[in-house]
Amino acid sequence: MGGGPSIAPGPATGLGQVTAPGTTTGPRPAAPGPATGHGTGTAEAHVCDVGDQASVDAAVAYAVARFGSLDVLVNNAMSCTPDTPLIEDQPEDAWQRDLDTTLTGAFRCVRAAMPHLADAGGRGAVVNIGSVNGHQDFGNHAYSAAKAGLASLTRTLAVQSAERGVRVNLIAPGTVRTPNWDGREDALERAARVYPLGRVGRPEDIAAAVAFLASADASWITGVTLPVDGGLLISNAALRQAFRGD
Repeated sequence: MGGGPSIAPGPATGLGQVTAPGTTTGPRPAAPGPATGHGTGTAEAHVCDVGDQASVDAAVAYAVARFGSLDVLVNNAMSCTPDTPLIEDQPEDAWQRDLDTTLTGAFRCVRAAMPHLADAGGRGAVVNIGSVNGHQDFGNHAYSAAKAGLASLTRTLAVQSAERGVRVNLIAPGTVRTPNWDGREDALERAARVYPLGRVGRPEDIAAAVAFLASADASWITGVTLPVDGGLLISNAALRQAFRGD
């Protein structure tokens, strides 16, 4: 990511596994220690609970002390609780957990990292990992509401932090083949037929977009949502099939 130190709170598998190794440092909920990946820098795992501000503050402080500065924050932590058949049966604690991890967790990370990003000499960047769920109906009320809120936070924060030399953007992935889908390969095959590009995403698709938005190549881009979704959001496969009589 342009050679600057970065931090990527989120899972140690799936998107977290391929995103953090492309950075210089990637605190994730995993046992501390070195990690390897597709990037050219050095990745180091560090336990961080985004639901606890003190834990977030400690992770950011560790990264700055370990690598001397902080250029990039990638917010990738999330919680997604399956919907109940009726909204009145949705437990409030599950709702709160999804919002606290996915939206408020990102806020906590930004709050801790922003002073260091602002000191990065114009290289500071935040890349939020949103979802197509934040822009269109795909179910999961709480998760989708949290991702929509994250998209809104991206825009307001981009304007506020611009004068401090920090860019803020969001990536909206579609369905991505991660360990969360293990044992549900049939569902992924069915989903692939809905995507105009004919397949579901790979973690590397998202990591490449993160690396771009965090780099100097995107130095005049801020406040945008970049769909990395195989064309899902611009399509309406069900309506097209209805017109064809499928």
